[in-house]
Amino acid sequence: MTKAIIAGAGIAGTAAALALHRLGWDVTIHEAREESADERGAFLTVAVNGIAALRTLGIDPSSALAHGYPTPTVVLRNGADRELSRLPLGGPTADGLVTTTIRRADLYLALRKAVLDAGVPIHYASRVTTLDAGADLIVGADGLNSQVRRRIDGARPRYLGLLNAGGFTARPIEADLDRTPGLVHMTFGRRCFFGWSAAPDGSVWWFANPPSRTPHSGPPPADWREQLIDLLAADEGPAAAIVRATPEALGPWNTYDLPRVRTWRSGNAVLIGDAAHAASPSSGQGASMALEDAVVLGRALASSSDIERGLAAYEEIRRPRVQRVVRAGRRNGSGKAAGPVGAAIRNFMMPPMMRMLYRNGNPQSWILDHRV
Repeated sequence: MTKAIIAGAGIAGTAAALALHRLGWDVTIHEAREESADERGAFLTVAVNGIAALRTLGIDPSSALAHGYPTPTVVLRNGADRELSRLPLGGPTADGLVTTTIRRADLYLALRKAVLDAGVPIHYASRVTTLDAGADLIVGADGLNSQVRRRIDGARPRYLGLLNAGGFTARPIEADLDRTPGLVHMTFGRRCFFGWSAAPDGSVWWFANPPSRTPHSGPPPADWREQLIDLLAADEGPAAAIVRATPEALGPWNTYDLPRVRTWRSGNAVLIGDAAHAASPSSGQGASMALEDAVVLGRALASSSDIERGLAAYEEIRRPRVQRVVRAGRRNGSGKAAGPVGAAIRNFMMPPMMRMLYRNGNPQSWILDHRV
């Protein structure tokens, strides 16, 4: 039986394990963290293309995303709380898919349950430190700071000049909110970008992207929540009130991407997910790209009797798409930290520009309508 070792039990690693298990392979996952380690991050978006990939992997989206909620539309505003544009994020599609927001930990738990139900073992506090691990295939799904990538390619993440924070409200919010189901609100604030949506249970899920010239290091500042409130108080929307109603502001995390990893594979080892092509969180596609990777990897290996040729086919199919997504995420993120002049130009130009771009359909359809 063909043996595969996967480094990383995150979204990419668990999805790849399911894809290879469906081929009849003997699959084992090694996760560097302890089993009890908290999942980093607050929540994420699984777009309709990622949900379609879940289905292809044999996972019922209604079950895996049961703790999430549909978020198919975004409204963009400026710091004066003036609406700039209202855009589709994906769905409902003809086959019933809707872009969904879910806590990161809930999605991880659903995927890991699917892996364990399939009989694939996960070894925690266990690192893959060599490409000569006695397996037919080594899959580096160990994220942005991939140890496997260090043995294949010297690419390093690029800091994007933004921090990331998030949270969930637990108290009444001292502001009037538009709680339209499925609507994500994003504000190009005067001092900080802010996004939020109303969850079905009445809480508000939010994130913030304060600009920072240098990456954060060390533990969170003791007054991190108050720092965010101060930044957001410059705007006329409900952002400051939302954070004030939150017991704990999660983060800060630094935002990075990988502009280009020149080498994805070496012999019987291959990179997938953020280890190969981390995109800015502004792309909204990190989880979905990882799920697509897993589907393509499984199909490429199923179509070839030679593993190295299968890995070459996987890279040939995936590289153009993911690199385009990385570029798009970089562009989306750059507008979050515009100076006063750039912000004024953006606020003036965005409404007519978006109307023109969306006049003949969704320019993001190349991302959202893609099916692997």
